[in-house]
Amino acid sequence: MNVNELRELTPAELDEKIYELKQTLFELRRKKAVGQLEHGEEIRRVRKTLAKAETVKRQRALGINK
Repeated sequence: MNVNELRELTPAELDEKIYELKQTLFELRRKKAVGQLEHGEEIRRVRKTLAKAETVKRQRALGINK
């Protein structure tokens, strides 16, 4: 997901997206531990998207507009 797409979300939608990404990351890590994960790069993609979403949320809290 692109940063601009995350910025277009409402605060409630952004919180929901962050929750969803955390759930996905948990499931991917569980699959990796069990040995069922086929594509390890998926964890990296989800982590980076989660970081982008958290950054947008923090920018809104600080009043930074980009």
